[in-house]
Amino acid sequence: MKIKLTLAALALAGCNFVTNAQSVKEHGQLTVDGTQLKDMNGEAIVLRGMSYGWHNFWPRFYNAGSVKWLQEDWNSTVVRAAMGIEPRNGYLEKPEWSKEKVKAVVDAAIKEDMYVIIDWHSHNINLKEAKAFFTEMAQTYGKHPHVIYEIFNEPDEESWEEVKDYSTEVIAAIRAIDPDNIILVGSPHWDQDIHLAADAPITGYDNLMYTLHYYAATHKQSLRDRGDYALSKGLPIFISESAGMEATGDGPLNVEEWQKWINWSEKNKVSWITWSVSDKDETCSVLLPTANAEGGWKEKDMKESGKKSRELLRSYNAKQK
Repeated sequence: MKIKLTLAALALAGCNFVTNAQSVKEHGQLTVDGTQLKDMNGEAIVLRGMSYGWHNFWPRFYNAGSVKWLQEDWNSTVVRAAMGIEPRNGYLEKPEWSKEKVKAVVDAAIKEDMYVIIDWHSHNINLKEAKAFFTEMAQTYGKHPHVIYEIFNEPDEESWEEVKDYSTEVIAAIRAIDPDNIILVGSPHWDQDIHLAADAPITGYDNLMYTLHYYAATHKQSLRDRGDYALSKGLPIFISESAGMEATGDGPLNVEEWQKWINWSEKNKVSWITWSVSDKDETCSVLLPTANAEGGWKEKDMKESGKKSRELLRSYNAKQK
């Protein structure tokens, strides 16, 4: 009986160990030191979590219940609120409603003691609107160490100089209010050209990181080589969007290549986030239409990408401490 009780106690302790990993209360204000993301104690930290899909297409998941479920059941330590900008019902068309959806996720993440990315989910430069939005977000959330700003999701045809000029202005607007929270900067061609950023990074500001996005069935060793080059040049990388299928978001999972990316990220202590909490009829949407908007998802509610994403998060975030 004593052995059984001891095992039960260990199992319970293990559950608490997994659930409580990487709380903001424990790790606090994040900083960038060289290429490494570090916590308030100066220890290296790797954030691992889920991105919501475009808020204007899947607004039903933008609520406190889904955030709580991603933390408690998926062991996500960070969530990403992907605010669509140009498409129908996006920020340019419905700015107040869009901010309401994003704030619902951010407020819930703060309540649940998680890190959260406010993502300007666009492929184009909208400088005036971005500066106004991030000024407001910095005024609202800049005092919270939970918040990370992603100022340009995936530039597509813009040059690095154009992206750099845009980013510098948005960074200046944020830093006028919030001096220290992490800011994520995109690079051309859907965050593939990170080597260009490595050759001419933004200067004059601290706590910047640069985003690299991959879809494992399309982006393989050649993109990891670019990541290695960027790190060798001292550029800090944050994988704010990734998944195991083709870059279209569809097609079969390439689990072997996906694991190579996870291995690369873990080896280099690079944070990674998986796309996406949505229920579109495509491989990368991790949920089926049967999934409740506020969490409580069973295996029958998840696609294969969802089951795999949950497995990865539960496994790797259990190893964080």
